[in-house]
Amino acid sequence: MLNNNTKLKGLINQLWDKFWSGGISNPLTAIEQITYLIFMKRIEDLDNKRVADADFTGEAFTSLFNGIFKLNPDDDKEIGIEKEKLRFSYVKQLPSAERIAHVNQHVFPFLKELNGKNSHFTKHMKNAVFIIPSASLLHEAIEKIEEIFAEIERDAVENGQAFQDIQGDVYEMLLSEIATAGKNGQFRTPRHIIKLMTELIKPKIGDRVADPACGTGGFLLGAYQYIISTLDTEKKYLIEDEDGFMRSSTSALLTQERKDILDDSFKGYDIDVTMVRLGLMNLMMHGIDDPNIDYTDTLSKTFKNFPNETNSYDVILANPPFKGNLNKGEIDDTLTLSTTKTELLFIERIYSMLRSGGTAGIIIPQGVLFGSNKAFVAARKIMIENSQLKAVITMPSGVFKPYAGVATAILIFTKAGDTDNVFFYNMQHDGYSLDDNRTKIDKSDLQDIIAKYSNLKPAESNRQSNTFFVPKADIVNNSYDLSFNSYQDVVYEEIAYEAPDVILDKLSQLETDIQSELLEIRGLYE
Repeated sequence: MLNNNTKLKGLINQLWDKFWSGGISNPLTAIEQITYLIFMKRIEDLDNKRVADADFTGEAFTSLFNGIFKLNPDDDKEIGIEKEKLRFSYVKQLPSAERIAHVNQHVFPFLKELNGKNSHFTKHMKNAVFIIPSASLLHEAIEKIEEIFAEIERDAVENGQAFQDIQGDVYEMLLSEIATAGKNGQFRTPRHIIKLMTELIKPKIGDRVADPACGTGGFLLGAYQYIISTLDTEKKYLIEDEDGFMRSSTSALLTQERKDILDDSFKGYDIDVTMVRLGLMNLMMHGIDDPNIDYTDTLSKTFKNFPNETNSYDVILANPPFKGNLNKGEIDDTLTLSTTKTELLFIERIYSMLRSGGTAGIIIPQGVLFGSNKAFVAARKIMIENSQLKAVITMPSGVFKPYAGVATAILIFTKAGDTDNVFFYNMQHDGYSLDDNRTKIDKSDLQDIIAKYSNLKPAESNRQSNTFFVPKADIVNNSYDLSFNSYQDVVYEEIAYEAPDVILDKLSQLETDIQSELLEIRGLYE
């Protein structure tokens, strides 16, 4: 996590301060502009690696920076510019006074059309603007980004964080500056929680994976990284990270066939166009060449513009916004729950997007587990009666600090399966302190959750512990309540107390002894 690298945290704080003092005080605007610069550098680094890999393997590969870039390709009179001059490294060596004009006129237009005029990336970058106002701010930002990348590479080598979610770290850091973050539910899921959920669901190559409220694309990226790691069957490149998860540090095992499959495997949606842009760039920075993220509200009537999303996905991973109520007239009328609460509507939306046999892992506020309102019960029935509810993992309230203090839970269910015995786990520790600082600690339940979920049998479970199975019949008879405390057997230890007269005698003797000691002490000073 970012908070555990104080140098990296300090560098990103310095970068934020540069933008603030340079005239860009809106945090989301700053995030977007910072990401454009990070994207410029990361795309060049990835391209250089692919050129080197192709040279080593003998495979054909054409660099992104090969040829001439024209703003109007059909204009025979336009001379254009050599793409080699659109590299981050070229911009960096330009005289400071020439950089802004060069980026605005050439580099940024090139980046906006990186995947071709008909790509999702180009569509959502159409109205993006590069608005860094001064040569000095651009110079300072470039220098600071170089320092950030150097620190990220050092951290990757020393701490096994080879899959740094670069843009996500910047977003997570700057998000604390957004006063409305706790109100609109727009906060990032911690990377180790995403890893936990992918380990439990185990997406595989060929699966279609979606997130209906993807933000910066953290869940899509987590699934991608998990799948790449599973391809390393000989464990040549696997590295254990600080949370105990094994992840591959390289995509060397990605043949072109596998890469083509993965490029078509991930789909995201978000209601914020800035988040869509950040998510697209985030996935591209991690090796997905043509990511598929669209701008829409998946709970609204506008989702009908995407008609092929029902019964479509093998895996859905999501932490949807759960602090809002929608306008009733805007809700997609294919959703049947009688509610305007987003945390309930997203359960139904996710269910509808899953194919038969597909599995979802979602994060919900714990109130969804036991709410007695008809809509709450109906939402739980979707997962219990229409699906196979597999797991309910409650998490402590500090997991999403400093952005939110609400207690949450992970739900895992498979569409069209039959609920039998449901795995319950009460997570006490996620490996980090549960205060606003979220510093690394030695206690973590993450690997125990994975082991118990995979190996514990219903007959072996003990309801006096922090993990056990609950039969469906017990849940149904309890109004479909899914709260952990409703099923745990609490053992009360009997404490034997002495008789009152014995306690009084002891207190009297204690008083006598104290008085004697005080008299002795006084005698020493007389």
